[in-house]
Amino acid sequence: MKKITTTLLAAGLLLSASACSAPQQLSTADTCSRVKTVISNPTNSTDKTGMIKFANQIRPIEAVSSDELKPTLKAIVDYLDESVKDNPDSAKLDSLKTGYQNAGTAYSKYCGS
Repeated sequence: MKKITTTLLAAGLLLSASACSAPQQLSTADTCSRVKTVISNPTNSTDKTGMIKFANQIRPIEAVSSDELKPTLKAIVDYLDESVKDNPDSAKLDSLKTGYQNAGTAYSKYCGS
């Protein structure tokens, strides 16, 4: 009886630990809400430091974002990462710029203005 109890207790602890560590995918509304919170942060400015902060705050949201907004957030992060480099590759930046602009359109479509 003691072994069964110990086994069940261990299995329960294992299941609860795995449930805590598994990231949950956000709905589109929740993703929009989190992104809007980041956008409204006054420390996220258009200078290099502000863009780095913005990208770093968007990264964890991108990881659990809705399927509709995942490519949008990835395009934003990719563009920001390249643009804040000391010597950005202009060809790569130009290719990412289209995705960045399309990301703005997609964000407006799903999240409003």
